[in-house]
Amino acid sequence: MNRIPKSRYRLSHEGKLTSLTLGAAAPAVVVALALLWFGDYSAKVQWTLTILIVACFIGFISSAREHIVHPLQTMSNLLAALREGDYSIRARDAGGDNALGEVLLEINSLGETLRRQRLGAFEATALLRTIMAEIDVAVFTFDPNRRLRLVNRAGETLLGEPMDKLLGKTAKELGLDACYDADEDEPLTLSFPGASGRWGIRRSTFREQGLPHDLLVLTDLSRTLREEERRAWQRLVRVLGHEMNNSLAPIKSLAASLESLLRRDPPPADWKDDARTVLNLCSVSWIWNQG
Repeated sequence: MNRIPKSRYRLSHEGKLTSLTLGAAAPAVVVALALLWFGDYSAKVQWTLTILIVACFIGFISSAREHIVHPLQTMSNLLAALREGDYSIRARDAGGDNALGEVLLEINSLGETLRRQRLGAFEATALLRTIMAEIDVAVFTFDPNRRLRLVNRAGETLLGEPMDKLLGKTAKELGLDACYDADEDEPLTLSFPGASGRWGIRRSTFREQGLPHDLLVLTDLSRTLREEERRAWQRLVRVLGHEMNNSLAPIKSLAASLESLLRRDPPPADWKDDARTVLNLCSVSWIWNQG
């Protein structure tokens, strides 16, 4: 024989409260009616008082039930609104020195807290989207099946297609499967519809809705390498210029001395020997600076 589920025998919360209230008031009603009907009273008095007692009994029981059920329904509606994301609803008569007012006050405070948190989350999400759109590195997010779930503007430009056409494609279809096996410390040479060159690879993992996702970041190193090469040439030219200035300075000084000898009128008797000495000194100075 199948047993009836135990839950069928359980009274609801409202039923339990009604039963308890009936149990508290029923003895007094029964005693009053017994004294009324077994006493020496006229039929008019008996019926009048009976109707009054029964009406008050039923009316107060119904009112007590309503005062218990209505606040619970109000709190249920407030919590349902919070669950659905509607934080604009507030309970009246919150606060005061009673337990029900304190509960309603806490629900209102919870709604305000959730509203501020959602506003902060929206602002943080908007900031993140702005940063993702403005940075010049390509950012891709893949689910556990390596299907694209998020891409920024630089990634769209790199792959040459808009986001709505890229989402849902696998890393292999996008030509990014090689990035999973590449060494992050070594640049990777790749060609895409939007650009080609040497790329820096960065991979990390995060969880969304309990599932692991992969974050892939591609940085174009060609511009950085060209900039470093240009700076290296600038340093080399600067060093060469400095060395040439060091070599030419003494030669210039000795050439000025030789010019002063030639401009003497009449020239000194041993001006040829002096000129030869100056030339020898220039040669020695140049060889010394080169060494």
